[in-house]
Amino acid sequence: MKVAQFEDAQGYCIGLQHNGRWINYSDAEAACTSITQKVVVEPTTTITQLLEEGRFDTAEFRLVLSFLNEHRLEKQYLVSNDAMLRPPVLRPPKIIALGLNYALHAKEGNAAVPQEPIIFMKAGSSVIGPGETILLPQGLGRMDHEVELAVIIGRRATGVKKKDAMKYVAGFTILNDVTARELQSKDLEKKHPWFRSKSFDTFTPMGPWIVTPDELGSPIQVGLECRVNGKSRQKSNTRSMVFDIPTQIEFITQNITFEPGDILSTGTPHGIGPIEDGDEVVCRIERIGELKNPVKNK
Repeated sequence: MKVAQFEDAQGYCIGLQHNGRWINYSDAEAACTSITQKVVVEPTTTITQLLEEGRFDTAEFRLVLSFLNEHRLEKQYLVSNDAMLRPPVLRPPKIIALGLNYALHAKEGNAAVPQEPIIFMKAGSSVIGPGETILLPQGLGRMDHEVELAVIIGRRATGVKKKDAMKYVAGFTILNDVTARELQSKDLEKKHPWFRSKSFDTFTPMGPWIVTPDELGSPIQVGLECRVNGKSRQKSNTRSMVFDIPTQIEFITQNITFEPGDILSTGTPHGIGPIEDGDEVVCRIERIGELKNPVKNK
């Protein structure tokens, strides 16, 4: 199931893709509750709220869709035509990302394949959605694209074992880990963290929506690709990860608690390259879709 965050002139709403159309789940859920439970409720308008309240639930989504179908109300609860896609999680509490999690990517950076996951943070304020512009700061040298499969955490997770890890996953989306490469290299030479090179405003395009785990199956083995101006730069499959998703979740949650709405970005494959003013970057992941963003100088 695909779950998206929309915004129009009236504000935010949650969309569910059903029979090729986007259903306004925010209004539909409120109507369903009002009629079936005889309780008037305010619509829940963001995916973040569903995650925080523990209500991001495919069973509930299907229940509301069945209600609409039974009462022939689907056409009355469509997302408006002028609504725009926004990041599926508008301002993640935290983004934890993996470095060098594909062996060929480590090789292209003249680095050793890690013996344990290398983790770093990106600022939640760097997130933008589909179609929004990546803004490149001037005077900092090369900026790179990095296509990644991102995991949306659905439940508070601490001390998780690998065998249980996927129980904490709400779904998956696409993330472009834009990086100020020369700045990152300079910070590494100084033995400084590379947080800032990853966290400039607009440096985390994410979307276009969340795909629930039942759509991707297990283990997660999906193709991913990044194209710049139509030319393929990165192309691989998540089966080539050094550390799979359950291993990542187990490793991180031994010392860092995941909260609902947190993002785990699982690393990028080989083929990273520069982006420049006027470029269009398209990140694609099999069975999820594509994330498209223009690039401009700031």
